[in-house]
Amino acid sequence: MWFLGVGVVLLLMKWQAIGPVANWDWWWVLLPFGLAVAWWSWADASGYTKRKAMERENQRKQARLDKSRDALGLKRPPRR
Repeated sequence: MWFLGVGVVLLLMKWQAIGPVANWDWWWVLLPFGLAVAWWSWADASGYTKRKAMERENQRKQARLDKSRDALGLKRPPRR
């Protein structure tokens, strides 16, 4: 996501001819978009995206269980 943000800022600066970016070649300005595509390709191919989604899901599930136990007045089981 950072690559996209940087790419959009650089693109707007190039388009509006602001600062030193106005004198840069276009491939420098468009490079962050290519890096974003490469990152997403790697993240999907390696399973990084799915693993992070599963971690968030497990955290929400654990928070929901803890909230239910607290509402019932039960103690949390000791962690191993």
